[in-house]
Amino acid sequence: MIITLFIIGLVIYWFLPDITNFLFQLLPLNQNTHLGEAVHFFLYDTPKVFLLLTLVVFVMGIIRSYFSPENTRALLSGKREGLGNIFAALLGIVTPFCSCSAVPLFIGFLSAGVPLGVTFSFLISAPMINEIALALLFSLFGWKVAGLYLVLGLSIAIISGYVIGRLKLEHYLEEWVLEMPKINATLETHQINFEMRINEGKQAVIDILKKVWLYIILGIAVGAGIHGYVPQDLMASFMGKETWWSVPLAVLLGIPMYANAAGIIPIVEALLAKGAALGTVLAFMMSVIALSLPEMIILRNVLKPTLIAIFISVVGLGILIVGFLFNWIL
Repeated sequence: MIITLFIIGLVIYWFLPDITNFLFQLLPLNQNTHLGEAVHFFLYDTPKVFLLLTLVVFVMGIIRSYFSPENTRALLSGKREGLGNIFAALLGIVTPFCSCSAVPLFIGFLSAGVPLGVTFSFLISAPMINEIALALLFSLFGWKVAGLYLVLGLSIAIISGYVIGRLKLEHYLEEWVLEMPKINATLETHQINFEMRINEGKQAVIDILKKVWLYIILGIAVGAGIHGYVPQDLMASFMGKETWWSVPLAVLLGIPMYANAAGIIPIVEALLAKGAALGTVLAFMMSVIALSLPEMIILRNVLKPTLIAIFISVVGLGILIVGFLFNWIL
């Protein structure tokens, strides 16, 4: 059954341009108009993103069956700064957590003795450098862009967590967090067979699509609007490589928003097609995912405002560096 569905999906993806053109011809639209370009973009990108998302989430769902919250907490418990930050950031890529689960994870990690800086490296990495972002970046822009995003995103998570840890900011945690009893985190010993892991992958697809399908549709719709109606010269004028203030502006615009990688990448694709610089657009994407206002509101339950401000400043500086670096390299 899984193999059959994979083959069907592969065939659809292979012939997607032809399928899109056929469906578009059924509509009373001219592709050379603004509306025509927008609708064509929407018809092509919607199945493409959902097909890629389904495949990636299924595979990662199997991989993630090896990393329960308890095992993740146990693996990070007792890790020192430096190597601990590297390990936490790498573990964040393959673990099933987003910014919405920040508070319970934060509490669980601290109660298990995970250092504050190591915890922050994980919490930065988990939502920002997830498999959906990497897979979609690879499919749209190639391995060089996806690889650079991975390396620089990991660098932000590792360095930001290390800096926060070295600043010794534990006194900026809320009092009730400091007073929590410490627990011993241990690895789970029970094993599940591969068939159960396949079922985990299927369930991951169902769970993720239920949560993000609307964000994806909205993101593709916004991207289609940009693709069809926004003049290329306009986008290049304030998000182009030559405009030095475009990267800080992109970060400031991204922080109040909330979206996941699957929803924001179609917008990234459309912005780039209209002449926006890659570094500027990726800085916008990173700030939306890693520094969203809803996440800061959630974290306020366990962090004092001073620590939240330091967290935003350190991560924001890292994103700015990535944005400027991408614009300079590419």
